[in-house]
Amino acid sequence: MIASRLKFTVDRLRQMLWVKPLGYALIATAVVFLGQVADNLALQEIVPNISPGTIEKLLTVISASMLGVATFAVASMVAAYASAGGNATPRAFSLIIADGMSQTALSSFVGAFIFSIVGLIALSVGYFGIAGRFTLFVFTLITFAWVIVTFVRWVDNIARLGRLGDTITKVEHATRKAFAQWPAHAPLGAAAVGPRTGGGIDVFAEKCAFIQHIDIDCLEKWANDNEAEVLVFSHPGALVDPARPLAKVFSDNAERGFDFDKVRDAFVLGDARSYSSDPRFGLIALSEIASRALSPGINDPGTAIDVTVRMAKIIRDWDTQDWIGNPYEPRKRVIVRALEAADIIEDAFGAISKDGVDSVEFGVWLQKSLSLLTIGTSQKLSCAAQQQAFLSLERARKKLDFAPDFKRIEKAYGDKLEPYPPI
Repeated sequence: MIASRLKFTVDRLRQMLWVKPLGYALIATAVVFLGQVADNLALQEIVPNISPGTIEKLLTVISASMLGVATFAVASMVAAYASAGGNATPRAFSLIIADGMSQTALSSFVGAFIFSIVGLIALSVGYFGIAGRFTLFVFTLITFAWVIVTFVRWVDNIARLGRLGDTITKVEHATRKAFAQWPAHAPLGAAAVGPRTGGGIDVFAEKCAFIQHIDIDCLEKWANDNEAEVLVFSHPGALVDPARPLAKVFSDNAERGFDFDKVRDAFVLGDARSYSSDPRFGLIALSEIASRALSPGINDPGTAIDVTVRMAKIIRDWDTQDWIGNPYEPRKRVIVRALEAADIIEDAFGAISKDGVDSVEFGVWLQKSLSLLTIGTSQKLSCAAQQQAFLSLERARKKLDFAPDFKRIEKAYGDKLEPYPPI
């Protein structure tokens, strides 16, 4: 229970730009005062006597330069964020701002600035003895080296941050991580059983918001304590309100009174969807990137093709790896419905099959990508992919006037002109 909620909280904190710089600032302040600890260890006879003027000059260089470098870093990062929102999709902003290298660079520059200021103040009031000054001198050299290495690494990273390819990769990685939590036999680690019929007590949300995370361990503990079963009605990414149930509680003792506050607390709600455990949101974001690339103003079918192939690979890997088998034992008292194959295919390919109907090259690769999902996959996913392939073919048939162009898409489809059975 704690691990699941803690992991989600840490992931959300990583998306806040101020958290890591604040941590580095606190560490930098603490490091300065380690010199006082060295003074208490009676090391004056062992360490060299570094003059305060030498350390002061070094710290002055750091304080004079780091604030400007930190300002430059912020400006570069803001430009990268704007580029990501303009070239890809605004839904990728949270992933871009969570970039670890950029946050580490900014935090290092801010931390070095705080370290130098606190060190200068401590020196000016005679806070350190011989051992303390030597310790501060050593940490100053370490800070110099750390800043230089961080800056060199960050220059390479900032050159790519916010670029379309880098943004696509980040969204793909987040989508794969979310899909990993949804094996068909244990979605979100719960039991994968169809909805129970009859009876049960609905548990409703207290406000209108998106579900960002569900703490399955919390629900399992509550169900064990109350000898009940919990059917999760709403998945992460769902927009809930006081009229839409979050879950349904089943118990043999229907007259028993339950405290549903802990059930509600297991559902983390927010104003926007999160990539954390919502793979459909990741597919929608990738689809938006492809749709933008297919717009007349951009006209970049190559990017749309790249995204389409990536989405097909993500879905196929999720489906086939679950077929291989997973030794993970799902919870026994919490039930979560598995992801619907038709919904996944629609999220990934529904919009781009309409937006890219004018592009023959994209139409061919859309058929090839969907064909990856029709062979060697589960029956539901295969049928959903085949149905989407047929719909895309029919759109091309009605839109393309030049017969040879349509023939290329038809050939990629496999000359299957009859519709597949409905899903």
